[in-house]
Amino acid sequence: MITVHHLNNSRSQRVLWLLEELGIPYEIKRYERDAKTMRAPATLRAVHPLGKSPVVTDGALTLAESGAIIEYLADRYGDGKLAPPPGTPERLRYTYWLHYAEGSLMPPLLMKLVFNRVAHAPMPFFVRPIARKIAEGAMSAFIGPEIELHLDYLEGELGRNTWFVGGTFTAADVQMSFPLEAAAARGGFGAGRTKLAAFVERIHARPAYKRALERGGPYALMS
Repeated sequence: MITVHHLNNSRSQRVLWLLEELGIPYEIKRYERDAKTMRAPATLRAVHPLGKSPVVTDGALTLAESGAIIEYLADRYGDGKLAPPPGTPERLRYTYWLHYAEGSLMPPLLMKLVFNRVAHAPMPFFVRPIARKIAEGAMSAFIGPEIELHLDYLEGELGRNTWFVGGTFTAADVQMSFPLEAAAARGGFGAGRTKLAAFVERIHARPAYKRALERGGPYALMS
């Protein structure tokens, strides 16, 4: 039996979604973030030394990292449904998006979150203007333009295809869901990026996505 070590409001929600799409049984072990730090509890380190989520166990196997988990589950249990055949151009695009989601898209989104928290964190009054100036400078000079670059790129990609690999939904779309939900939650896609907004609407309308929310519990990323 597959067990998903599920942290609230995290990347592990998309693993639950993938398992619902595959229609295979699984169990959930729940963990809650610290209300002040928003970090995962130390008990996750008993499952994996980094104490991060998602982590899945499947028999003797313990596997971390969203991309690796999604690739493993789709290949092991998908029966060809959610991953293109090896050796095809579609498979190469599929692999690209599995890596792009966390390797290229998430870093500037995470930096935006961090610098926003720096700008609004409690601190001595004489330090606050300096901290905010640094945060605003980083946002305007690098982080903001980098996010805009990625969103324009993704809007163009979805202008050619319904899904990221092509006309068929794959596990790569599951992998891409979290950073795009994060982008929508942290400022939106901006005017004119209708393809990105439509992608998020399509994934939220999928029955398997809704079932994953029911099983995973409250998911406040998009609220």
